[in-house]
Amino acid sequence: MHRTKLDDAAIASSLQSLNASASAPWTVKDGKLHKSFQFRDFSEAFGFMARAALAAESMDHHPEWLNVYKTVRVDLTTHDAGGITEFDFALAGRMETIAG
Repeated sequence: MHRTKLDDAAIASSLQSLNASASAPWTVKDGKLHKSFQFRDFSEAFGFMARAALAAESMDHHPEWLNVYKTVRVDLTTHDAGGITEFDFALAGRMETIAG
């Protein structure tokens, strides 16, 4: 998996693949891969964050995220590459699996 910044065409193609099975779509916002996950309550949202944190740590790739009650907002970018990479899409896919 490469940590090379993707061009717009590659981002669009990867986004289409990711969203084919996503519960709600990922978008590109402010140059980052973005999604807001909605859960039933705070406990479920926090559980998602705990499981996603373990996945992110195992990948050595850490999201920018915010939790407010039952919403978890996620922004992914690879800072050392200066933009969105395959690595961001891989973590997004793992988050989709975790969110179930």
